[in-house]
Amino acid sequence: MTNTSKKYIGYIGTYTKGESKGIYSFTFDPHIAKIENIKVAAQIENPTYLTISKDQRYLYSVIKKGEDGGVAAFSISEDGTLTDINSDVLAGSPPCYVSVDSQNSYVFSANYHKGLVDSRIINQEDGSIQPVASVIKHEGSGPDPRQEKPHSHYVELTPDEKYLAVVELGIDALITYSVEDDGTLTKANFLPLKAGSGPRHLVFHPNGKFAYIMTEFSSEVIVLTYYEKDGHFTEKQYISTLPASFTENNQGSAIHISSDGRFIYAGNRGHNSIAVFSVNQESGELNFVEHVSTEGDWPRDFELDPSEKFIVASNQESGNLVLFSRDKNSGKLTLIQSDIAVPYPVCVKFLHE
Repeated sequence: MTNTSKKYIGYIGTYTKGESKGIYSFTFDPHIAKIENIKVAAQIENPTYLTISKDQRYLYSVIKKGEDGGVAAFSISEDGTLTDINSDVLAGSPPCYVSVDSQNSYVFSANYHKGLVDSRIINQEDGSIQPVASVIKHEGSGPDPRQEKPHSHYVELTPDEKYLAVVELGIDALITYSVEDDGTLTKANFLPLKAGSGPRHLVFHPNGKFAYIMTEFSSEVIVLTYYEKDGHFTEKQYISTLPASFTENNQGSAIHISSDGRFIYAGNRGHNSIAVFSVNQESGELNFVEHVSTEGDWPRDFELDPSEKFIVASNQESGNLVLFSRDKNSGKLTLIQSDIAVPYPVCVKFLHE
């Protein structure tokens, strides 16, 4: 969805610290490569991660309400305005990730602090969410001091929507679940990953055969093969997102892929960069292309715009968005602007036509 002048509409999830008020919206004009009209779209607490329904009618956000946390639903108008529908929360810390299926029947969330994943059914008539249908709490730990317990960090359906893929940072694992019609989650497969790597986010190749995990602790991309028949994965490659000479603190953040499946982009918090990789279309394996500075501190996430000629990155601690142009042939990024102020930005999402 775009407005009449063909500007793209985007949203920014934030931590509501300092001056931040909640979810922000903006417009992006790809013809002049400019982000404009940044404003508060919804005043809610800690809407750190957002997702948009495939039909572009609804936005779902993680939310903190006092001592509780859960998911909030909003309707999206033609001009991008958000209208609150409802929310559903549970006792304790809020989730860190939220996703929906292509039919907007279910919303899923992953909770880092509580080490669990849950599902909720969406009402088809108005996009509102029902109370939690299923909750799965993970068990275990890992060798890193920050892996004292499970820390679920990502939850999305596989491309065939047969299984729910969950990335578990606290126990170094990729877990898949089947989803029943009533939202019940049932464990299908468990893949242990390199101990202490701290897997964080995952993205699938458009062909549905390969998947890529960004690790937080070891700063690597894990290349996986996905088997649609029973929902299991196997490992193919581990490749570092950092220069060999970099020895300071770094925590891997987000990972995204171009829609043609040719390039992977991975965020480094500490090195403060985006690592660019080319994808071998036969094997799915990666080759390093370049590192690009995010011109700020702690790049939490980034997003390709709908034209995929640009990438917008969010630096959480320096409070700025960064705009890059993207060469579709080489995958390389070129800095355009880095002084776009947004307080404590976490993730960026666009409406698509």
